[in-house]
Amino acid sequence: MPSIPSSRIPAQWQRAVLRLASLGLLFLAPNWAQAGADARPAAARPDSSVSLRSQLVGWAAPRLGASVDGVVEAVRQTVVAAQVAGSIVQLDVKAGDRVKAGQVLLRIDARSAQQANQASEAQAQAARAALQLAGRELERQQQLFQQRYISQAALDQAEAQFQATQAQVKAQLAQLAMSRTHGDFNVVRSPYDGVVSELSVALGDMAMPGRALLNVYDPSALRVTAHLPQSQTLGLTDSSQFQIELTGQDQPVRPLKVQLLPTVDASSHTVPLRLELPRLVGVAPGMFARVQLPASAASQQGGHSATIAISVPVTALVRRGEMSGVYVLNAEGQARLRQLRLGAQQAGMVEVLSGLSRGERIALDPQIAARQR
Repeated sequence: MPSIPSSRIPAQWQRAVLRLASLGLLFLAPNWAQAGADARPAAARPDSSVSLRSQLVGWAAPRLGASVDGVVEAVRQTVVAAQVAGSIVQLDVKAGDRVKAGQVLLRIDARSAQQANQASEAQAQAARAALQLAGRELERQQQLFQQRYISQAALDQAEAQFQATQAQVKAQLAQLAMSRTHGDFNVVRSPYDGVVSELSVALGDMAMPGRALLNVYDPSALRVTAHLPQSQTLGLTDSSQFQIELTGQDQPVRPLKVQLLPTVDASSHTVPLRLELPRLVGVAPGMFARVQLPASAASQQGGHSATIAISVPVTALVRRGEMSGVYVLNAEGQARLRQLRLGAQQAGMVEVLSGLSRGERIALDPQIAARQR
């Protein structure tokens, strides 16, 4: 087909052709954009193929008791202090070391004590020599009195001199024993088998009488101390009704013995409660503990035999260090992480003390919720 020169086409026809071509390009542009979006890798698009399972939060089964916060304490904990002044010249332990009863922990400069000990020994030897001389003099005076060469007064004076010298010897021996005892104060020993929890001094520090040097506690005897309101102290006699939750322990711990002290704090009106722990691995003084009280204690406050709790599945929890929480779905269905304060755990469910309300929806798969939020 022969081409027609553009000079022979009317100008209005040329403008109409250009307008139709531009309209065709506009219609094709959205299709090209959609094709480019569909060509993106699957990893760049949100994963909507996996459905997020959720659960509506409601009232759980009634729990049989309330819970109070407590702290782990050592039954035997000693602050070892200095009894004499001096520089610390030897330090054999550090924080965290296990020690035996009578083991040397540190030594204080004992040169002045040694010199005082030597002086006391010299004075004791001089007193013994004086006693020997006074004894011989008394024997001679007694012989002379029997031969009637001296009077009764002279003999009494010799006996008094002997008794005074004998008393002086006893005083010097007591001074020597006290000097040796003070010399033992320069060596600090462990009072019992235990663990060094804190070391307050370093090599070369000056020790003063009464200054704390280190802390030692017995790890074989631990307890949990909690403070209860006065209204919850009735009926707490059976130790088998208590449960203690400790960090690092998979199951709640039952105390060996429960002791309710007969004292009430005047400012907080609370009563100290002590629960003796069995031997556990990984438990140390200062750790946080939660004490689950029996139903009898909870019923004294409010007049009900049980209280209502909110519980969530353990598998829905997110634990990051010391933080525990769940993913809560908002009105738009977006998952947001929220921190919770948890209580007792039982049968795959954990009690929520604060942070969650009835009627809210939580995600049951925290890993999927973290990817889709």
